[in-house]
Amino acid sequence: MGPTMMTSPAPTAAAVPLASLLLSSSSAAASPRRLINSPAAAGASWTHGHGVRWRNRRRCRAAVVEEAGVLLPKEGDGEEAAATAARYDWKEEWYPLYLAKEVPDDAALPLTVFDRQLVLYRDGDGVLRCHEDRCPHRLAKLSEGQIVDGKIECLYHGWQFDGEGKCVKIPQLPEGAKIPRSACARNYEVRDSQGVVWVWMSDANPPDEAKLPWFEPYARPGFTDLSTVHELPYDHSILLENLMDPAHVPISHDRTDWTAKREDAQPLFFEVTERTPRGFAGYWGRTRAPHLRNLLRFEAPCVLTNTLEFVDKDGHAQCFSAHFLCRPAGQGKSMLIVRFGSTAARSPLVKVFPSWYFHQNACKVFEQDMGFLSSQNEVLLREKVPTRELYLNLSSSDTWVAEYRKWMDRAGHGMPYYFGHSTLAPPPVPAVVEQAPAGAVAGMSASFPAKGGVGTTHAPNPTNRYFRHVVHCKGCRDTVKKYTTMKNVFAVLAAAAVAAAVLAATRQWKAVLLAASAVLAAASYGCHAVVSLVTTNFVRTHRRL
Repeated sequence: MGPTMMTSPAPTAAAVPLASLLLSSSSAAASPRRLINSPAAAGASWTHGHGVRWRNRRRCRAAVVEEAGVLLPKEGDGEEAAATAARYDWKEEWYPLYLAKEVPDDAALPLTVFDRQLVLYRDGDGVLRCHEDRCPHRLAKLSEGQIVDGKIECLYHGWQFDGEGKCVKIPQLPEGAKIPRSACARNYEVRDSQGVVWVWMSDANPPDEAKLPWFEPYARPGFTDLSTVHELPYDHSILLENLMDPAHVPISHDRTDWTAKREDAQPLFFEVTERTPRGFAGYWGRTRAPHLRNLLRFEAPCVLTNTLEFVDKDGHAQCFSAHFLCRPAGQGKSMLIVRFGSTAARSPLVKVFPSWYFHQNACKVFEQDMGFLSSQNEVLLREKVPTRELYLNLSSSDTWVAEYRKWMDRAGHGMPYYFGHSTLAPPPVPAVVEQAPAGAVAGMSASFPAKGGVGTTHAPNPTNRYFRHVVHCKGCRDTVKKYTTMKNVFAVLAAAAVAAAVLAATRQWKAVLLAASAVLAAASYGCHAVVSLVTTNFVRTHRRL
């Protein structure tokens, strides 16, 4: 699956001074597309196409010391990077849309890839279909419509489109008149591969099946996985950067599960074994456990995998693999399909917990990072300088982050916007507000995969867990419905038991009924706690250590 060349681990933090651990900053030449390069010398200033001027500012930061064995290998020269970038086109790629099992059977699903708005649904035969989310009549969103006899119907005037995007019905058309040939919805090719729906975004070329991602661990006997979908309020590059950063886990996610502990924070070793126009790969591990070597691979446009091969106590070869499919969902937005899987037998203790428990735990992990990742996104947009001018990357923790931003230098020129290590091209225009404030709540509710879900309780707030995960997960929606119903039933029974206790003639019956009321009230509260756990955001409580 990856290169087998291995070298010795990088030195630990104790072996070199702090200043010498800083990664080097390599430059990349400008491409024909408008982009921004960082200043060549301290004190320099420059202005990019929108007239925003950057000047070198005084900062408290350590000097960069180039030292063999500490810095990453330098990239190729600028001409080579520009030539590589010129060959990349973001539209000539497959993008992960959704988990196939979560696509509604009876409703259309609105999704975006960068600034392209799409609608995904199943036709009358259960086949996945995808069109541009725009009715050719008056530009209403098809995703706000409904599925009628396997065809998607615009809710504005009732125009209907088949699976190929061809308009097959216009209620307002005179009898005998032909439907105009131009009355069609643009069609996109989709594939269901290993349980994930992928869309081919090219305008000019047919789907390239060779580029369709396929993950070898999923074909291994006994491999099982836990997959969840999460909508997140920051750019997909920020998300990918976060996911390929193992150094933050012991600190940010301290005690979130059974593995993350802040006292385990330590220097990491990295070994880059492959760089291609489509990504990079290599090994990493913890200096205190150098025998455990994880293989990390990033592949364009937005696929990250981390695989650990190991031998269990019985001498059997096992595999643990994490797959992160990070779709760009517009400026400051991303959608993540995360899949954790293993060939090892599941612990009996793990089997006791319901799936919603692991889903809410995954939500908690992303919520723990959400605040500072959103603010990081804001700083990049505000400062409008490459990351080399803002980040202080350590070779013992941030190697993959630097590799990813350098890949953006090479390939970002073929994207709508990007922030690279040495270059960048910010969004040419700010994000468009898609709905007026008065209609935002109604539009949001209508766009849910569950078309309103459990009700309107959670609809007004697009930042809470219900919006970011529950509406995208059939299992969690069913859990919320079930436990909400049970909570109400137990509450009614508890009230009835209290009333019966008041009317009871003997002390013994009063005691029994009051005890039953207490048990029923506790059960009602327990159901409420489950609903709250599934739908409520994690709030970090800081404490003095």
